[in-house]
Amino acid sequence: MTKSTARVNDRQRAVTGARWAAGLMLALAAWNAQAQPAPAPLSLDVQGKIGKTTDAANKTYHFTEAQLLALPVHSITTSTTWTPRSTFTGPLLADILKTVGATGSQVEIHTLDDYTYTIPVSDCDRYGVVVAYSMNGRRLKISDFGPLFLIYPRDAFPDELAGASGDSKFVWQIKALIVK
Repeated sequence: MTKSTARVNDRQRAVTGARWAAGLMLALAAWNAQAQPAPAPLSLDVQGKIGKTTDAANKTYHFTEAQLLALPVHSITTSTTWTPRSTFTGPLLADILKTVGATGSQVEIHTLDDYTYTIPVSDCDRYGVVVAYSMNGRRLKISDFGPLFLIYPRDAFPDELAGASGDSKFVWQIKALIVK
């Protein structure tokens, strides 16, 4: 084999290898795009001591994604036990309660994994609690605290919102609220 034939063979192998690598990269990119779960559709059911309903038979106000996104948007930039300092965005819990005509003093929060936690309505005024649907501009997925995540300004109130009692207020995967 001559030097020129060897060079041609080396070039052909390099081109073939590059094409193979490019094809593999495209296949991996396509697989990764399909493997990423889409954000869960936003919805929220509110029951209990409420004055307005969208489903009178079940005494429920059902927020659709469009209704939740139409509420005034607020953000809290804070860290949590589970996330670095991030900006969480969504409606104020107070605006949700106002929309449904809530008259109770407590809100029982229900999640997709059947966790339940109760907070005082007074936390709305004290902390400006946000029901976040995005973190750092990206919609929350079920796999990362979504579709809705109750956020307090922990960094602004470190003494009040630290430790186990503070952590318990950060409820994620919210599906329903019961006003008591």
